[in-house]
Amino acid sequence: MTDGDRIDRDLGALLRAYREAVRPGDVGMPPGGRRRTPGLRRAELAVLAGVSVEYLTRLEQGRDRRPSPAVVGALADALRLGNDERRVLLLASKDAHGAGVCLAGPPAEVVPAGTRAVLDRLAPAPAALLDRFGTVLGCTPAYRALLAPAGLLDPGAPTVAHAVLTDPRAREVFPDWDAVADRVVADLQRGSVPSDPALGELVDALTVLAGAAFTERWARPVADRGRDGVLRLAHPTAGPLRVEPQVLVPGGGDQLRIEVWLPADPATERALDDLAAGDRTLRVVRSDAS
Repeated sequence: MTDGDRIDRDLGALLRAYREAVRPGDVGMPPGGRRRTPGLRRAELAVLAGVSVEYLTRLEQGRDRRPSPAVVGALADALRLGNDERRVLLLASKDAHGAGVCLAGPPAEVVPAGTRAVLDRLAPAPAALLDRFGTVLGCTPAYRALLAPAGLLDPGAPTVAHAVLTDPRAREVFPDWDAVADRVVADLQRGSVPSDPALGELVDALTVLAGAAFTERWARPVADRGRDGVLRLAHPTAGPLRVEPQVLVPGGGDQLRIEVWLPADPATERALDDLAAGDRTLRVVRSDAS
């Protein structure tokens, strides 16, 4: 079944199909007795997702078509859905609400010419300009070489949070993945504005796409997670690296920030110089944000 075929199906049919495709042993449950299908029983999925059997029944039968993102995310976690399946479920749940969904992320902020000039001057250091949603608006060659292997600059990762929380490559590149995930969610919280519809759309999307990896962090006080400290990277070509991200806020505002990833030891400094030497051309990711 293709993703297009799945999107055309309603939310209830999707949930039922996903449930019936998951074997009990895949989610740590005993096979138990005779089954009409090899998949999970409704009662088993309800327990795993923390919802009632009655509510799950209404969802699958199409009698309740407005589940919250938290419920959809919990069901996706319980079903151990992959990234593609989560995206399909997100689209189906939004369609059930009668609303469209944009998976491309919030609209990028306008980048003042002076701010872009500051970023240009930071090369050859690994540096990037980000908006309050964590969208990479521009970066130096060293930043691209350092963090592209983690998926941070992929078109399918509209924000840093998308990449870190949903891309398996991020867990390979960042040995201290939990600390990195804490940072990116805290940064999103710091830049949040109450009643911002773009932020609400992003939070809803990450609730489904990343599940508990996002929601548990989003529920914590932001003060618990600072930006200070050294991060380790396992770069596929440069090897083990230790960096210390520093944050600059241009013009004293809070809509944009520049992150500079400084080497934490001489070996990392040499490795970053080698990475930067591989591409001397500054690339602006969001060239239309001018």
